[in-house]
Amino acid sequence: MVFLDTSFLENNEIKLCLQKTVDGDTEIGWLPAYHFAICDKHGREMGVCDLRIGHNLNTYYGGNIGYRIKEEYSGHHYAGKACLLLFELAKKHGMDHLIITCNPDNYASRRTCEYVGCRLVEIVRLPEDNSMRLEDGETEKCIYRIEL
Repeated sequence: MVFLDTSFLENNEIKLCLQKTVDGDTEIGWLPAYHFAICDKHGREMGVCDLRIGHNLNTYYGGNIGYRIKEEYSGHHYAGKACLLLFELAKKHGMDHLIITCNPDNYASRRTCEYVGCRLVEIVRLPEDNSMRLEDGETEKCIYRIEL
């Protein structure tokens, strides 16, 4: 896969500053990914996000997009605004839909999924051999999908 220019990933409030790209690893089911800092227009980092390109079982449970906003910046839809920018990058890679997941009790993340127009597909129990269950003790995920 060829990683694309990401300098267009900004709006009137935030910009996504590329931190790194990571090649996929088919043996362990990892997809190629972009990792960004979510910054304000002055370059102050308010959080992070990533976009995994493609679809497989890992992204069904773990999502194509991940995000985390620093507590002092929460409540301003920065994660949602970052997702909307990432949707544009995903389209440039020919993706027609994305999966975003979160824990059922993560109400802020659930609101973010709704804010960007995702629909809840299901709430699933993670398979016994899933790394999020084995390493983090997580048992369930809300699976959200957005058509691009």
